[in-house]
Amino acid sequence: MTKIVSVSNAVATHMPGLRTWRALPQMRMDEVDPYLFLNHHGPDFFPENNQGLPFGPHPHRGFETLTFIVDGELVHKDSEGFSSRILKGGVQWMTAGAGIIHSETSSDEFLQKGGNLEILQLWINLPAAKKNIPAHYQGFDFDQIPHLHLAPGIVLDLICGEWNGETGPVTSPYDQFMATLRIQKDCEYELEVPAGQKLFYLVSGDLDLEGTTLQRRQLAKMDSGSFRIKIKALSEAYIIFGAAPPIQEPIAAQGPFVMNTKQELLEAFLDYEQGKMGTWKE
Repeated sequence: MTKIVSVSNAVATHMPGLRTWRALPQMRMDEVDPYLFLNHHGPDFFPENNQGLPFGPHPHRGFETLTFIVDGELVHKDSEGFSSRILKGGVQWMTAGAGIIHSETSSDEFLQKGGNLEILQLWINLPAAKKNIPAHYQGFDFDQIPHLHLAPGIVLDLICGEWNGETGPVTSPYDQFMATLRIQKDCEYELEVPAGQKLFYLVSGDLDLEGTTLQRRQLAKMDSGSFRIKIKALSEAYIIFGAAPPIQEPIAAQGPFVMNTKQELLEAFLDYEQGKMGTWKE
């Protein structure tokens, strides 16, 4: 078995006032079904009296968003009435389903005082049978996530799914596993990788992945089987680690909507314009 199929670098796609790298999709690697899109923002430092994050109200339909707050904070608000501020080490998971409008911005405190910021957002597709379920939001701070000590210097932060009898706090309509790994320099471990499509992205650090060197902002595409793989941190490392069964359905995507057909995309735009995805209240 070839455990590591390929390794690709995230590509710079900087925004005004926010350094950004895109790991998915890009020229060397399209979506990794069901993982559609992965943006890595920062690390950045925002000074006092800054403008904060630029992600004002916008709609989504047909997939899920998972946002990792590696450093700093993120304020979520949506048309279903959910609102939360998640700090460093936490996650925000939103099932857009049939449609929702949300914003991802900075708190008044952050705007005034500034600070460090590093966040990543992952889009996870939903199968056709789940695309029209009611929208739902879940936000969890660092202390609400199970932190499993796999070995000295190696911690798995369990977000969704199961690992060694523990269950992550996030519930998804699509059966999947998602976690982050934090590994201290020179620590080694033989990691059990579940079957399914894999997401293995190195947010920071350097890693030896069974003889393959993985560097900061690199994504490893792996075989879809289950296997064990030897990992060693060459420097302190932070990894996004997920697995899910591929959906294997047609994708029609444009802007904030991910559907199965062009007709469904047209309906999504019309429904949004007609207010069927909720209304925004300041």
